Amino acid sequence: MPEIKKTKKAEKKVVSVSPIPGVEKAKKTYNVLRGMHDILPREEKYWKQLYHAAENLSEYFQFSRIETPLLEEVNLFVRSVGKGTDIVDKEMYIFEDKDGARVALRPEATASVARAYIGNGMWNMSQPVKLWYWGPMFRHDRPQAGRYREFFQVGYETLGVKDPATDVELILIAFNFYKELGLPVEIHINSIGTPAERERYINELVSYYRSKRSYLCEDCRNRISKNPLRLLDCKVEGCQPVKEGAPQIVDWLDEESKNYFMKVLEYLDELAIPYVLTPTLVRGLDYYTHTVFEIYPTFGEPGSQSALGGGGRYDLLVEELGGKPAPAAGVALGIERTVHAMKQYAEENKIPAPEVKYDIFFAQLGDEAKRRALHIINDLRGTGIKIAFNFFKNSLKNQLEAANNLRVSYVIILGQKEVQDKSVIIRDMESGVQEIVDQKKLESILKKKLNRI
Repeated sequence: MPEIKKTKKAEKKVVSVSPIPGVEKAKKTYNVLRGMHDILPREEKYWKQLYHAAENLSEYFQFSRIETPLLEEVNLFVRSVGKGTDIVDKEMYIFEDKDGARVALRPEATASVARAYIGNGMWNMSQPVKLWYWGPMFRHDRPQAGRYREFFQVGYETLGVKDPATDVELILIAFNFYKELGLPVEIHINSIGTPAERERYINELVSYYRSKRSYLCEDCRNRISKNPLRLLDCKVEGCQPVKEGAPQIVDWLDEESKNYFMKVLEYLDELAIPYVLTPTLVRGLDYYTHTVFEIYPTFGEPGSQSALGGGGRYDLLVEELGGKPAPAAGVALGIERTVHAMKQYAEENKIPAPEVKYDIFFAQLGDEAKRRALHIINDLRGTGIKIAFNFFKNSLKNQLEAANNLRVSYVIILGQKEVQDKSVIIRDMESGVQEIVDQKKLESILKKKLNRI
């Protein structure tokens, strides 16, 4: 029988083949992390409008800007926001840095502002100290429309005084913020009194909820023993009938706390700010005392809207963080939620999106004209005249089309002849009439045409 020789199996070679001949295999692309988002140029018109409204209000109501770090010690938020809150127990981004310290990305800014107030000796300044901020916060929350894991807030904090007018000033700022944006809102408001008053109320609340334990979600069953006040903050649909029948904290407030709250409401009545008394409103942070409030849009389907912002008093926080006693109050407003609400309101009411309005368009023809045009545009920068231009469209036809799309009143035209003559052509876009003017007189002529004199 002939001998059968074993042969080696041919080795398989893996060859990377590009789908397109002569083109290398595509490199890995990266997606934004879940819950994070890019703020794109098409969103800028909304963000700019919100920032200008916030800044204008800060100047009018005399709040000074403060910037605090994104990273803080973990215990700053554990002590201020509180153990048993969703923020501390579930949502904070906590990690150990290279020095071994446990740090957190800030989930909110009030605790950071209070720390800065203490650490920088602001209690020695004339009181109250009124501060405002704008910046990102971080919570590992469930992403949804208008809610992200990195999100921006604008906030206003008043430290060093306890007065109903302080609470209402902050509510007024928030109300005016949304009024300037054209969004109808109302204030949901409550008083949670002092810690002693809350303690008496919590005993009654726990007794009530224990009798309804079988109707509660898993989180609420845990809250009964861990943090009972958070029971009133639950948004699970099945828990709402139980919450509606719960005892109301206002019945456990003493006369001083009730009188304080009544004065807040009297101010709101005087200002004609729409508000809703909400006995179950407690906010999701442990540092609050007395007045608490949230801002809700009054459009859209009932019950479908999340709060756009909120705040309240935190009279004990500064002392709790190691400072001298300093009563305080604050409000924070969500930027992404507000942008989402603006788009929704505009869609429902067929309102066009906000646009940047330009006064003139500067058209140029040729390299020399382009160089001279840039010089003139820069000279006009501080005049208040808003100038649109596009140095990458070379034909006059294309530039006039761009000017027409921007709906400007006038177009300045600079060609080779005008460069030599040191003149420009001003074209009235409505009538089509053109006139030649001296470059040196351009600013005064434009101001006259635009009624800026």
